[in-house]
Amino acid sequence: MKAFYGDLRLGILGGGQLGRMLIQQAINYNVTVKVLDPDREAPCRKLCNEFVIGSLSDYETVYNFGKKVDLLTIEIEKVNVDALEQLEKEGVAVYPQSRIIRLIQDKGLQKQFFKENEIPTAEFQIIASAQQLKESHIPFPYIQKLRRDGYDGKGVYKVLDESYLAGAFTEPSLVERMIDFEKEIGVIVARNESGEVKTFPLVEMEFNPEANLVEFLISPSTLPFEVQQEAESIAKKIAETLNIVGLLAVEMFLDKHGKILVNELAPRPHNSGHQSIEGNVVSQFEQHLRAIFNQPLGDTACLSNAIMVNVLGEAGYEGPAVYQGIEKILKCPGVYVHLYGKALTKPFRKMGHVTIIDNDREKAIEKARFVQETLKVIA
Repeated sequence: MKAFYGDLRLGILGGGQLGRMLIQQAINYNVTVKVLDPDREAPCRKLCNEFVIGSLSDYETVYNFGKKVDLLTIEIEKVNVDALEQLEKEGVAVYPQSRIIRLIQDKGLQKQFFKENEIPTAEFQIIASAQQLKESHIPFPYIQKLRRDGYDGKGVYKVLDESYLAGAFTEPSLVERMIDFEKEIGVIVARNESGEVKTFPLVEMEFNPEANLVEFLISPSTLPFEVQQEAESIAKKIAETLNIVGLLAVEMFLDKHGKILVNELAPRPHNSGHQSIEGNVVSQFEQHLRAIFNQPLGDTACLSNAIMVNVLGEAGYEGPAVYQGIEKILKCPGVYVHLYGKALTKPFRKMGHVTIIDNDREKAIEKARFVQETLKVIA
């Protein structure tokens, strides 16, 4: 393969904020980046060397885009995998590999992979019809998830008792036992083509109950060492079993009995790793590039306590974004603002994130709560 800092052309499928932050690191490595996205106003549009407008799910569009690059990666899983398979056959490097993207696009296949490889996960059942759902052997309450196209809290439905069945999804789905969890935790793991594997230290997450997406993240975790070690070991096992090249985010639950259960996987940079830009020796974005270019993986150690706050569009506002309170938070030391370049806000849309760094963990949390209360995206 060509040297990444020379003539190599990197293609990214998806032009959102993950692609934008990947490009910010790629610029440091002098990488030529081409992006495909259906939105002409996508966050990546001004940062990449070439921006192509087109559908990520259309075979011909993805195939033709891929033929003009040397290495193809993703920042979203909802892409045409058949086109990626064909590109691989024709010699284009696709990382993560198409077979992994296909597996992760389908939550049913993902769960079966966990079961077959003895990865701890919640008890589940794959459902093909409303009738099967009614006859499910999983007791109430449970979670129903669409097998395909669910993301950022969409495609997830809580079935608390029989009365909730009327509002359940009718498309192919899976149901899983509702976990009475103590914490939602995550580990990001990277693997390069040479087989080198490294994990980022475990993080703890808080979710917005209304939007069902990460709102607040703390790194490093203060959970017992054995819990952290086990979570990192599970993440490594998954990466090695998949033989993935690139980054893999492993979302997990820690239940009330101290047991770790894997929830979902994302084969790309992830919301649960944004704090690594300021909080770790190497960021998740740099690590992803190192992995796909088959370079030595970087040191993932934490530099300090780091809290990541997602900046979401306020409920009740839709239109050109106004960041209320930004001057106040910028007065705080150790506060780093990342805006994603989205012109329009809407309720719960991810508009940016803020990382708060402090050697004193309690002070970091206090400042992060101040950021949460002060910075509002209105229109």
